[in-house]
Amino acid sequence: MPLLPEEVLAASEKHFPSILKALAQRQAAVGRVTESMGAFDLVFGADGFDRVDGFYDGTSVGGKVVKPFRPMGAQLYGAYSLSSGDFPIYEDQYFTNEAGTAKLGVLFSVFRDRDIDARRFGQIDAELALVQAELDVLLTKVGVQQRALAAYWRWVAAGQELAVYDNLLRIAMERETGLERQVSSGRRAAIFITENRQNITRRQTLMTASRRDFQVAANQLAFYLRDEAGEPLMPGAQRLPAEEQFGTLPPIPTADSLDVPALLEQRPELRILQTGAERALQKIALSENELKPRLDLNLELAEGFGSIGEGGASRDGTDAIVGFTFTVPLERRQAKGKITQARAELESVRQEQRRLEDQVEIELRNILLELETARELMELAKQDVELSETMRQAEIRRFEQGASDFFLVNIREETAADARVRFYTAYQRTRVAQANFDAATVNLPRLGIDEAF
Repeated sequence: MPLLPEEVLAASEKHFPSILKALAQRQAAVGRVTESMGAFDLVFGADGFDRVDGFYDGTSVGGKVVKPFRPMGAQLYGAYSLSSGDFPIYEDQYFTNEAGTAKLGVLFSVFRDRDIDARRFGQIDAELALVQAELDVLLTKVGVQQRALAAYWRWVAAGQELAVYDNLLRIAMERETGLERQVSSGRRAAIFITENRQNITRRQTLMTASRRDFQVAANQLAFYLRDEAGEPLMPGAQRLPAEEQFGTLPPIPTADSLDVPALLEQRPELRILQTGAERALQKIALSENELKPRLDLNLELAEGFGSIGEGGASRDGTDAIVGFTFTVPLERRQAKGKITQARAELESVRQEQRRLEDQVEIELRNILLELETARELMELAKQDVELSETMRQAEIRRFEQGASDFFLVNIREETAADARVRFYTAYQRTRVAQANFDAATVNLPRLGIDEAF
């Protein structure tokens, strides 16, 4: 069965180590997102003590559940405590009714930590890092698939070149038998055999060099063509596709039809930088948050259950409590230093993004120019094949009629073979230019990439 580019692309996307490495790094980023969400996990805690000796015999045990929320840095908590015995006045807070005391409260921020805090920043930053990891997977896949296509068409062209020189050598070998008969019968001079053997030697040299080039191309292709175990798979000459199986080339867009801004938006390396800028903006927001005064409000309800305990009636009934905490950072040098660093990082990312945008736009136009030129040269090479083949056939007919000589026949044959080799080289360059263009425009279907991020 012939080896087609779809099989190579499927194998490289599934098994190529660089892609597997990028996928592993993305999985690590997924783990970091899960880790960051742990800052909002429900937390339970308990404590207690028992006076085993001394004047007082008080015993207290309590538990508390805290659930952080994202809006306004809020925390919702519920607590329950139960005590018995007698406590000194400085531990008066431990007294409860006989069935205990339950509390329900909420704590939220008014200024600092209202819009962002370390927990929310950690989750946002981890999510943006995951986006970057996914884009890095896409960037890696695009690069690998581009190189896999280049290796495939290099192998195809080397195989076709080998076939051309093999056929050229076979013609010379078959001709030698006929010449020997003609020389034996006196129809040809012996020098014709010597000349043909010289041709055989020259064509054997071409054949040996071509065989080496084909083996090198096969080795390079095996780097991308892998089996189910991920091991390189060496393609043999029997898997070379016939010329009619090469497939059709897609139409070439004009330079004016290129939607450069839209193409830039699709480039994963630019999207990675855009995400990096978003991460820097979040750092700035977190640092600016540290410049603000802190005003935290606490609303709490407390309810005693059961009969009045040893603490007295003051522990019975429902209490509604409003509290606050207020702090003001005075010098704020740490926060200012962080802001300066984050803004410098943002400016660095933006300048790199600008440089890359300019570079990518120029590369896009150059790649399109290369593709157009490769197509033109391929068409010219195709015409050269047709013309040289016509001349070869005409020279053979003239030779058979006695109107030409052996030297001209060899020249026409080798010229036709060289023209065919140049055509396959031009075709390879066209296919490689097409792969480069598809990679530059992030054409995932043509690169054999199913995932989109």
